[in-house]
Amino acid sequence: MSSTSDENLALVAHAKDDVRIEALPEPSPARDEAVVTIAYGGICGSDLHYWLHGAAGQSILREPMVLGHEIVGTVLHAAADGSGPSAGARVAVHPATPIDDGSAPFPADRPNLSPAGTYLGSAARMPHTHGAFASRAALPSRMLRELPAGLDLRLAALAEPAAVAWHGVGQAGDVSGRRVLVIGAGPIGALAIAVARHHGASEVLATDLHEHPRALAERLGATAMHATDAEGIAAVHADVVIESSGTVPGLAAAISGARRGGTVVMLGLQRAGDVAVPMASAITRELTLVGSFRFNDELDEVLDALADGSLDAGAVISHELPIEDGLRALELARDAAVSSKVLLRFPAADGDEGVDR
Repeated sequence: MSSTSDENLALVAHAKDDVRIEALPEPSPARDEAVVTIAYGGICGSDLHYWLHGAAGQSILREPMVLGHEIVGTVLHAAADGSGPSAGARVAVHPATPIDDGSAPFPADRPNLSPAGTYLGSAARMPHTHGAFASRAALPSRMLRELPAGLDLRLAALAEPAAVAWHGVGQAGDVSGRRVLVIGAGPIGALAIAVARHHGASEVLATDLHEHPRALAERLGATAMHATDAEGIAAVHADVVIESSGTVPGLAAAISGARRGGTVVMLGLQRAGDVAVPMASAITRELTLVGSFRFNDELDEVLDALADGSLDAGAVISHELPIEDGLRALELARDAAVSSKVLLRFPAADGDEGVDR
């Protein structure tokens, strides 16, 4: 679509196969909200699900919703109540809102498990929680994290998915000096490779069906294997396996690739309902199977690690397209054979130092 540079362009999901680029009204912030000019937004699997299926798991689109929760930008107007970063601050966004409605208990130190919590760009509740794939968005000041000095906005766009990977690797405990196998080298799997290396894993191996993610895994320092190499995967005997494909065959491969007494982290979200799993193998080999869901405060650690270069993850970004080409960006992001993390670029990114066009 044609546009003027001052339009508040957004990527809005209406229904299955119906995502539109629309000009939104200017944001009207509450007193505890800042107006942020968005620079970059990373396309997530949930964004693709809303586009392709009209739902992400059990979260079904019932009204138009702005997509996007992997976002970074600059504060245009600080929150009126004085909370949060000041105008001009470059920020990443923690997209979760924990809510304790008393429906089910959860550990106080693990707000990611809040059953009534909301997430930017989620249709889990009515009204839906709009995301922030828009030129300008009003966001609660408590969600905003100022970027460390020297960290450019483009690289910081990886912070939210990298925090998911950081949390997942952390679910296995200390991986220093251990052999780690990552099942599925898509964007989250690739970031799990980078995180495992950051955390001192002695060796990282990765599997995928496609050549592109396997090549990316190699660039990130892993030894790549074809996902159909069942014999090779079983011979890995990994101390820790990170299952990031979210597929039934991937989970079976994760159990196969773990050593006796090893740990399997279920980072990829499996389909709803019953899933066939080789539980006899998990039981007789005394494997520890642990879930991983989103993240808590890991975003702050990720931002510091990106800033000081100890988390080497920039290669995960494969494409960058302007918001006007948002539909083409979705098409690219759905094709795992050619893409990794696809970024939407908004006009505010034009002055970002460090952008490599």
